[in-house]
Amino acid sequence: MNIKFIKSKEKKRILEELEKSYGIEKLNYLLIETGKKKLRAFSGDLSKEEISKLRNTINVEVIGMYLISQKDVDLRLNFDAVSLLREQIRKNIIEINKEQYELWMRGHDLEIKHPKGIAVIKFIEDLVGIGRSNGEKIFNYIPKERKLKTLLPSI
Repeated sequence: MNIKFIKSKEKKRILEELEKSYGIEKLNYLLIETGKKKLRAFSGDLSKEEISKLRNTINVEVIGMYLISQKDVDLRLNFDAVSLLREQIRKNIIEINKEQYELWMRGHDLEIKHPKGIAVIKFIEDLVGIGRSNGEKIFNYIPKERKLKTLLPSI
């Protein structure tokens, strides 16, 4: 797998986009681009040079945590990155009720009017995912393997 270390100029651009969409102002991680426009965050003690040397010595396919997808118009945080960065996220947050939460966690889109773009879904005190709004509904981006498979409870 090819990896590319994100240079400081590109990281600054990424941070500007994250601030605009989520309110995130800093990423204390080494950012690494992997295939399919995915950014991973590495916070270990290895330098770029040590990572490159290790990659050339042994077959390292993955390093760091999958953080951001660059496929969409906006940068989209990964499902786990929402938890990692929850203290910094303060924009485009939509609070949902229990009924909406039950639907959301099972992979359903939500019929909620919200400006077009990224929507961070919050239930009580927890951020529970990312969606994209078309203005009329929020499309669910919870990964299939993370969706609840149980039937909806009687609410």
